[in-house]
Amino acid sequence: MIRNLDQLVDTVISNGKTYRIAVSWAQDQNTVGAIYRAVNEGFVSAIMIGNPTEIIRTCSNENIDSGKFEIVEAPDASTASSMAVGMVRKGEADIVMKGLVGTDVFLKAVMDKDKGIMKQGAVLSYVGAIQVTDYDKLLFITDPAVIPYPDLAQKTAMLEYAISMARRLGINAPKIALIAASEKSGKHFSSSGDYNMLREKAANGDFGNCIIDGPLDLFLACDRESVEIKGIKTPVNGDADILLFPSLEACNPFYKALMLFAGGEIGGLIMGTEKPVIVMSRSESPKSKFYCIAMACTML
Repeated sequence: MIRNLDQLVDTVISNGKTYRIAVSWAQDQNTVGAIYRAVNEGFVSAIMIGNPTEIIRTCSNENIDSGKFEIVEAPDASTASSMAVGMVRKGEADIVMKGLVGTDVFLKAVMDKDKGIMKQGAVLSYVGAIQVTDYDKLLFITDPAVIPYPDLAQKTAMLEYAISMARRLGINAPKIALIAASEKSGKHFSSSGDYNMLREKAANGDFGNCIIDGPLDLFLACDRESVEIKGIKTPVNGDADILLFPSLEACNPFYKALMLFAGGEIGGLIMGTEKPVIVMSRSESPKSKFYCIAMACTML
């Protein structure tokens, strides 16, 4: 079982494989730094698509050897995104990554019906593994980036993606908390009905070997002492591996608060695509972007 993101990187390196990553509009300081580190670690070769002058200038400013990259010219961010996705679609790259381009522009290329890399009929969603010092293992979250208010079918897909990622990291029977403001169901909480259905699906074996409970608040999901204090019986028992949130508005601030105030780092991906898709905020740390690259390699 991989318990932190550095162990994830070590596992990728030990596999001895090198994956090709196509970066859209690559003249971004943090992205260049993360890619360069992955190239030096030996598990990635990089195709940097964008303005060659700006890419080389960014490398120079960061004391990075631009000769480590294959640099491909593109006239604008939209074209760069289409080129990067096209390379993955044609098998010329294994992973596509967003650089200094708006998420909407980038995902438009990913989701293009004729030239994109979405799986047919799939739900597009985001799963991330967060590392914080005060939790003794990785904490998987979904969805902080794509689906504003997921319905039951989307929540089902989100769970399947999160479980798949957790199992790739050696968590064979993940504990999953369906997050809410309280452990009490009620008409004031719109996800209560969906959570009941997800528990039924789990009981029927739809998600394989795992433990699912909810609604649970974060204390019951992630703190054993709170479980004892509250006297609430839950099989998750303050030891969650995966947190499924009812909305993007709930999950995104949670994730950003951990990044900003708790020294968190994340390795995450867009799921529902033929090949791994890395979408990170332009303000995300180079270290988190590096971890996302390692996670993408793990999911291949």
